[in-house]
Amino acid sequence: MSEREYVLTLACPDSRGIVAAVANLLADHGCNITESQQYGDHFTGRFFLRMQFVAESGTSGAVDEDVLRGAFASLAGDFGSGPGDSFVEWDLQARDVRPRMIVMVSKFGHCLNDLLYRQRSGLLDIDIAAVVSNHPDLEFLADSYGVDFHHLPITPQTKREQEGRILELVDSYDVDLVVLARYMQVLSEQLCTKMSGRIINIHHSFLPSFKGARPYHQAHSRGVKLIGATAHYVTADLDEGPIIEQEVSRVGHTHSPEQLTAIGRDLESVALARAVNWHAQRRVLLNGEKTVIFD
Repeated sequence: MSEREYVLTLACPDSRGIVAAVANLLADHGCNITESQQYGDHFTGRFFLRMQFVAESGTSGAVDEDVLRGAFASLAGDFGSGPGDSFVEWDLQARDVRPRMIVMVSKFGHCLNDLLYRQRSGLLDIDIAAVVSNHPDLEFLADSYGVDFHHLPITPQTKREQEGRILELVDSYDVDLVVLARYMQVLSEQLCTKMSGRIINIHHSFLPSFKGARPYHQAHSRGVKLIGATAHYVTADLDEGPIIEQEVSRVGHTHSPEQLTAIGRDLESVALARAVNWHAQRRVLLNGEKTVIFD
């Protein structure tokens, strides 16, 4: 007899008995819960659940995954009549099936290098299927890790064609997630909508927020005391998607613009890697314009 571990996520209107109903269904199908987290949002009336459980497999008495999915689908239908939004969303995935991602980058390679290293070291629960860039500069880095590199240059006239090629790569590599690891192009509303909840971006974040070129030099000239980075899902509203993770560091008047840049790049790498890993482990659930993180 062998076992297989699964992750179940659920978002639905909040009501009594949801955890008990899910736990009873798992018990009825011979499953054992190994981890459970839940959160009821008082402000939105939404309920969020993440459960890891072990199911027997490989014997005549094994849990049939299709049967289990059918049972969850039937149960989830009962959760749609609660208060607030009746929308119910659930997902069931085996933990040994690793998600796949494409990393998009321009000329700054610190986040890409960090993700590639973490994957090779076994620190990311996701596989990097390919690297895509609008510049050829970082092909050597992808090659050094044995990852496919695709140079897709872009101009205002070729933007639609280039994004069409990106979607082709998503399909051909069977990708679950696209990560913008300092990809310095604005994605179209059409691409953002098509890949909703499946694109993560990283950017610097300061108070005040410095936009445009050389943000760390702008921060230095204004004497900021905190610099940081924000990882978030991409939406059509530039840099305003649901936030997954943020990192900050105190700085002072003795730091040069170059030192701020170095600190900022470290913060960007850490925040992005954590956000990607949480997404891969299905620990991030969308809650309107924000997220629920079961870390």
